[in-house]
Amino acid sequence: HHLPLIIDPDKKVYDVVEQMPNFPGGYQKMHEFIEKNLHYPKECAENGIQGRVIIDFVVERSGKLTNIRVVKSVNPALDKEALRIVKLMPKWIPGRQSYKKVRVKCIIPIPFQL
Repeated sequence: HHLPLIIDPDKKVYDVVEQMPNFPGGYQKMHEFIEKNLHYPKECAENGIQGRVIIDFVVERSGKLTNIRVVKSVNPALDKEALRIVKLMPKWIPGRQSYKKVRVKCIIPIPFQL
């Protein structure tokens, strides 16, 4: 079997790679970062609106997060806050496939709990 011709392998975005991208310090640190930076929108808190906003993005080879978007919405105000938090995140440790850094799509929940 021969590999399909990929014009520009650098542009390819993977869903699963041997070494998945990671928030610096891992999952626990990401959780702490979210908790520390989360500003619960006042009107949502007052109305008891809570839930998990699911965000996806691409971790570039540089570790920079791009294409950040909401894939599961809860409420416009919560969605906006979830996006803000992800945009605040430091660069991630990029994913690798056969030891080479590659672009990987990641998906994370941002929990809003009262």
